[in-house]
Amino acid sequence: MTKLVATIRAPGRLTVLAALMAGLSAPAMAASPNLVISQIYGAGGNSGTTFYKFDYIEIFNRGSTAVTASGWSVQYGSQNSTTWSNKSPLPTFTIEPGQYLLIQEQGGTGAQAALPTPVIVPTTMFNMSATVGKVALVSDTVSLSGTTPATANVVDLLGFGAANGSETAPSAPASNTLALFRAQGGCVDTDNNAADFATGAPSPRTSDSPRNSCVVAAAPIVLTCPSSLAIEQGTGGGVSLSGKDADSIVNGASITSAAVAGISLAGFTPAAARGGVASVNLQADASLAAGSYPVTIRFTNDSAQESSCSVTVAVTGVAAISQIQGAGEASPFKDQVVITEGVVTHKVGNGYFLQDAAGDGNPATSDGLFVFTSGAVKVGDLIRVRGTITEFRPTGAPRTYTEMKDVTATKVLSSGNSVTPTNINFDGTLDLARFEGMLVNINNALTINQSSFLGTRGELTLAAGRRETPTNRYRPGTPEAIALATANARNALVLDDSIFVAPTVIPYVDGGARIVRAGDTVTGLTGVIDYGSIGAGAGFKLQYTLEPSFSATNPRTGAPQLAAGNIKVASANVLNYFTTFTDGTNAWGETGVGCQLGATNAAANCRGANNMAEFERQTKKIVNEMLGIDADVFGLMEIQNNGDIATDYLVQQLNGSVGYPLYAYVPAPAATGTDAIRVSMIYKPAKVQLVGAALSDADSVNTRPPMAQTFKAGNGARFSLVVNHFHAKASTCSGENADQGDGQGCSNVRRTQQATRLAKVFIPQIISVASDPDVLVMGDLNANGAEDPIFTLTESGLVNQLERFVRPLETPYSYVFNGEVGYLDHALATPSLSAQMTGAAEWHNNADEPTMIDYNIDGKTAAAVALIEDHAYRASDHDPVVVSMNLPATITDASANLTVQRSGLVQNRVTGKVSATITLTNISGKSMSGPFLVLFTNLTPGVSIENATGMKDGMYYITVNNATIAPGAKASFSAVYVNPNKVVFGHTNKVFTGTY
Repeated sequence: MTKLVATIRAPGRLTVLAALMAGLSAPAMAASPNLVISQIYGAGGNSGTTFYKFDYIEIFNRGSTAVTASGWSVQYGSQNSTTWSNKSPLPTFTIEPGQYLLIQEQGGTGAQAALPTPVIVPTTMFNMSATVGKVALVSDTVSLSGTTPATANVVDLLGFGAANGSETAPSAPASNTLALFRAQGGCVDTDNNAADFATGAPSPRTSDSPRNSCVVAAAPIVLTCPSSLAIEQGTGGGVSLSGKDADSIVNGASITSAAVAGISLAGFTPAAARGGVASVNLQADASLAAGSYPVTIRFTNDSAQESSCSVTVAVTGVAAISQIQGAGEASPFKDQVVITEGVVTHKVGNGYFLQDAAGDGNPATSDGLFVFTSGAVKVGDLIRVRGTITEFRPTGAPRTYTEMKDVTATKVLSSGNSVTPTNINFDGTLDLARFEGMLVNINNALTINQSSFLGTRGELTLAAGRRETPTNRYRPGTPEAIALATANARNALVLDDSIFVAPTVIPYVDGGARIVRAGDTVTGLTGVIDYGSIGAGAGFKLQYTLEPSFSATNPRTGAPQLAAGNIKVASANVLNYFTTFTDGTNAWGETGVGCQLGATNAAANCRGANNMAEFERQTKKIVNEMLGIDADVFGLMEIQNNGDIATDYLVQQLNGSVGYPLYAYVPAPAATGTDAIRVSMIYKPAKVQLVGAALSDADSVNTRPPMAQTFKAGNGARFSLVVNHFHAKASTCSGENADQGDGQGCSNVRRTQQATRLAKVFIPQIISVASDPDVLVMGDLNANGAEDPIFTLTESGLVNQLERFVRPLETPYSYVFNGEVGYLDHALATPSLSAQMTGAAEWHNNADEPTMIDYNIDGKTAAAVALIEDHAYRASDHDPVVVSMNLPATITDASANLTVQRSGLVQNRVTGKVSATITLTNISGKSMSGPFLVLFTNLTPGVSIENATGMKDGMYYITVNNATIAPGAKASFSAVYVNPNKVVFGHTNKVFTGTY
C-alpha cells in the first residue's frame, strides 16, 4: 500500500495530513497549516547591522498543493501589546508546494543592501523589533486583538523573545545579526514556537529560491528472510526472520501459506518504534518428514501495510554438493547449516576443496565445494562435514562464490580415495562457474597474459591466446570494443600457488633458470577451479594439483632490427629515474635532500629508487636497454625534473659503459613543468647535430610540458622530435574527467585536450621554427591505439607508425594492464616524415616480464630479490618504441661534374691577406642548378678562409649562389686567405649542390 504523508521533520513525529488545503482564501483555522511563517528579521537598516536595509517576513508552503490567497495580511504586535495596530495588507498571491514568499517591511536609514527580488512591497509597512515581538499571518485584513489571538482568521503566529503571545511558548529572541528560522526550511510545525524556531544569520528566500518539498512517500516494510532452512530429519531447527519500516511500527507476523504440521512461528518481537526491527523465528520440529516445504510469512505494521517472503524448509539427511551449488547464481541453501559429503581433492592456505566423486551428471551444477576452515583433513579423505553455506563476494567482484564456513562437525569416513579430473577445453567461451570447486584437467595449452603478481601472490593470468585491450584496436563504445571487452572478461583464468601470500619460493621459475614471460604457453594444467581475490580485482583461479609445464613461446629477444635507414630514434619510459632517493639521500651520497613537486621540496616527492642500492640496479638495467637499442636519438619519460642533473647522470653512465662520449643530452627547454618528473632527450653528436634550442609548451593543459628539438643528420637532412608524457589514466578522476566506463579510464578529456594542443598549436610552432615539416611525435601518451587522444592526432594528419609497420604482423603493445595488452607508447609522424620511415617496432623487454625482477627491492621477498639481474629486461613497465628513418641528403656531391681551377695568388700589401679567383667549369654536358657549395679540403693548418660562408666537419666552404651553370659554362668567385705564419699553403676542393 502506498500513501503520501507530510513529514514534520522533528525527531519521532510523522503526521498524515487528512486534507491538504486547496485554497486558503476563506477563513479557516489549522493547527498545522500549509502556509506558515518560515523566517523573520526585524533589524533591517538598524545601526550595528550590515545585512539588509529592510525588515522582512518570509512565508512558506509546506503542503503538497499550490495555495492562492487573496485579501490576506501580515500583522505585528509589540512585546506586551494586546492590540495589533501594525498591519500590511497583501496582494493576491500564489505559493507552490515547497515555495517561499518574501514580504518587505519598514526599513532604516542605513546603507545596507536591499532585499533580494522578487519581493512583495505592501502599500502599508511597519517596523518590527529586532529582538522581541509577535507576527501573525492572517487570512483577512481585520486587525487582531488580544495577547494570543486564536480566531479562525489567524493562519500562523510567531511570538519571539519575551513576547506575551505565541504558539505554546515564544522562540528565542532575534537580534541585529540574527534572524529567526522555522526548522527544516519551514517544514516543521509542532505549534510550539520555542521548538520550531532557531536563530541564524539573515538569509531571505524568495519565490525564485530552490523548492523545499515536505511531502514524501511512505516507506515500505523491508524484510530479511533466508530463502531456505535446511535441517536434518529428526533434529529440527529454526531460522530468524525480521522486518522493519522506516516510518511505521512492524507489529505482526503470520504464516499465510497452507498449514504444515511441525512448521510454526515462535518468539515474535514487535518493533519498539518506527524504524525498529521486528523479529520472529520460523521453526521446524523433529517430526517433519524429509522433503521440501515452501512457507510464506507475512509481516504487517500499524499503517495497514504488509509484506511477505518465502522460505523453503528442506529436510534431508545429507545434502549433495550439487544440491548445495544448485543451478542458479546463488545456492538455495544460502545462510543455512547443512551436512554434506565428499572427497578432499586439494588443500589451500585457508581451507580445502570437497567433491562428490560420483556427481549428479548434470552439467549445470557443480560437484565441488570449497570449505573455508582450518580443519585437519588430508587429500583423499572421504568426509562428512556440517557448516553454513554462504555466498562469498571478494572485494570488487561481479559475482559470488558458494562455499561452506563456520564448520561445526567433521567426520572422516575413509581415506585414500580419489576423484577423476573432469576434462575441459578452455577456449575463452567456457562458463567456469559450472566447474566451481571441481578438480579439472585443461586439455589445451593456455597463454600467459600477465605475470605482474608472480612475486607477490604466486599468480599468472592465463587465457586462450593473448587478450588485447579493446580500445587498442577499436574506437571506444563501438559494438566491436564492447564485444571484445565481454570476450576478454570470460577469457581469463589465474594460475595460483594455493598459499595466498607472497611466496618464499617463487613458483614456475626453476630456481631462477627460467623466467616465465607473458606470451609463454602452459600445458598440463590440472587443479581445482577456485574463485576469489587476485592481484587486480577478482576472478576464477586454478589451484594446481600437478606441476604444469611451461614453453618459452615468447622468448626474450634483443632490440628490434629495423629496415635499413640512416637515423634511428627511440622513446623509453625510464620508470621514475631519480638521482634523489626516497630515503632523503642522492646519487652523490648527500643526505637530507628532497625532490621538487610544485612548491614543495621533500623526500616524499621522490618516486624512484628508495636508496643507492636500488638506483644502481635501475641504472644498469636502463643502460643495458638503451645500449641494446643503440638509437641515435632517445626521448625519455619519467626522469626526475631537476634540470639536466638526472639526464646528465644517465648520459655519463652510458658513456662510461662504452668507454667514450657516445651520447650527449639536449639541454632542458625553458619550461619543464611543476611535476616531479619530466621528459628529456639524449643523442649521438657523431650522428646528429642540434639545430637551435629545445622548445616546450608550457600551456596549463599539459601536465608535463612536451619537449621538442630539431636535429640535423650528417647529410644535412633535418627532422624534429617531440617527446610527450600525457596525463595518467589513474588520476583526476572526477567531473568531466571521471572514468566513463568506455575503457579509456580517468582523465580522457584532459589527454584529448593535450593531443589537440599538440596537433593544433605546438607542432605548427615547431615546423615554423625549424623551417622543416618533418616532425616525429613519440612518448607515453597514456592512451591506447584507438582512444580519443590518438584519434585526435591521426585525424590532424599524423601517421601512426606502429599501426603502419607492426599491426599487419602482430598486435602492437607496449604495456600490460589487467592481463590485456595495448600500446600507450607511440610513434606518429607528419606525412612528409612518414614517407621517409623505413620501420617501427616495440622491444618487448619490459611489459612481458614479471614485475618482481625490476630494480625495486622494497616489499619483495628474498626469493624475488634474488632473481633481479643486471640486464635490459624489466628496466621499466613500458616497452621502448624504436623507429628507423632514411632521411635523403640535402646536398649532392657534384665534384665529378665540375672542375675547380684557382688563379694565381694576389697579396694585399696593406692587410697581408692573399686572395685568388676560383672558377667552376661545368663538364657534365647538361645544365647544373645551384647553389654550389665549394668545400676547401686539406687546407694547410694555420690558414683560414676569411670570406667563408661557414664550416662543415671542420672544413671551410663558400656558397656560390648561381641558379644555373650551362654545359661548358663557368662560374667564378673570390677566396680570401688569412696566412699569419706566411707558410706555403695549398688545398683541394670538393663541390656539392644543395644547402647545409
